[in-house]
Amino acid sequence: MSAPALLELRDAVWRANLALLEAGLVTLSFGNASGLDSASGVVVIKPSGVPYADLRPDQLVAVAVDSGRVLDGDLRPSSDTPTHLALYRQYPEIGGVVHTHSTAAASWAQACRAIPPLGTTHADHFRGQVPVTRQLREDEVAGDYELATGHVIVETLEGLGLGASEMPAVLVASHGPFTWGASAREAVENAISLEMVAAMASQTLAIAPGAADMPGYLLERHFQRKHGPDAYYGQAKGGPWPGPRHGNDSCRERWRP
Repeated sequence: MSAPALLELRDAVWRANLALLEAGLVTLSFGNASGLDSASGVVVIKPSGVPYADLRPDQLVAVAVDSGRVLDGDLRPSSDTPTHLALYRQYPEIGGVVHTHSTAAASWAQACRAIPPLGTTHADHFRGQVPVTRQLREDEVAGDYELATGHVIVETLEGLGLGASEMPAVLVASHGPFTWGASAREAVENAISLEMVAAMASQTLAIAPGAADMPGYLLERHFQRKHGPDAYYGQAKGGPWPGPRHGNDSCRERWRP
């Protein structure tokens, strides 16, 4: 991977991590975002334990997607790196992975409950209920825990017959959410969407505990109009991250495309 390409990937992943902070999905040093350059097989990921407020692009760590070997960086990569790598290896369409402990989504994970598809906001992003994994076995936790976490996410999707683009999120039981997308930016957008639908589901079921899932035909129409072969929602993808919602000049520079 060329030095300019690595710098570009570092910058994109740094911005993705800061976007999690801006969206209120992370606290202290919890969670992480990564991005993959598929041509070179290089993954750039947040370093372990570094608070988001202190994070700099040069602190991000580059690792090999096939082996996890550190290729560039002075800090240890996120402890969740093996989980990210398992997803990249299984699904070639993934270019970014995000893990958070965001309140609403993590609450569903801690309850070991899938998030039901109650309305069209959910269907715009997720093709059915957002699944929750089984509990990891004691031997999986005692062994290569983070790699086992990646494998149980894959196992959950495979068991439902869903591809990574159809269901870009899974709740890990008693742990929290992982999301992904074609890029680190898209993985963050899916994390934001997941937190929103998790909160909406909690509030809906508080108002109406017996609320039923939305009709399947309505769910399918909303999902397909954004993600299907004849999708017609929105404009061409791409473009810069939006600026921060405050007037701090240094933050505006931080988000400059």
